[in-house]
Amino acid sequence: MAIEDNKVVGIEYTVKDAETGEIIDSNVGQKPLKFIVGKGQIIPGLEKEIKNMSLGESKTVTVKAEEAYGLPDENAVQTLPREQFAGIDLQEGMTLYGQGEHGETVQVTVKSFNDKEVTIDFNHPLAGKDLIFDVNVKEVRDATTDEMLSGRVQEDEHCHDGSCGCGH
Repeated sequence: MAIEDNKVVGIEYTVKDAETGEIIDSNVGQKPLKFIVGKGQIIPGLEKEIKNMSLGESKTVTVKAEEAYGLPDENAVQTLPREQFAGIDLQEGMTLYGQGEHGETVQVTVKSFNDKEVTIDFNHPLAGKDLIFDVNVKEVRDATTDEMLSGRVQEDEHCHDGSCGCGH
């Protein structure tokens, strides 16, 4: 049975680099990762596979880079004056966080640097990588009206007295 759009799904997962087999991330033994199907909250290739799963099902899924974090974009690599990084102990490969033009948080990787300039990469660190997910569907339920409107999954713990701002 397929999982439709606007369902809240909770998954337990381990993700590995398909090339090296190295574990990149896992939430096994922790709270499931919850998202609303059809809202683009997880990578497209994984969401597409999860839609074909059912509650309690486990599956190993390979997601190609194009349906994960995309292919690296050479236009996303920029060289900036070293002065913009004053006070930062730069190291190649380190991750820095900054602010994008719309106030959003952006993550960049330091590719190289010298006394005059710093080359940074705005590509996601997993861009260009095929990923393998071991995924288990732990929860499937209808999204509430609030979740549909906000696009965010509400936590299961509920106050029942209005102190959480729910209006009860």
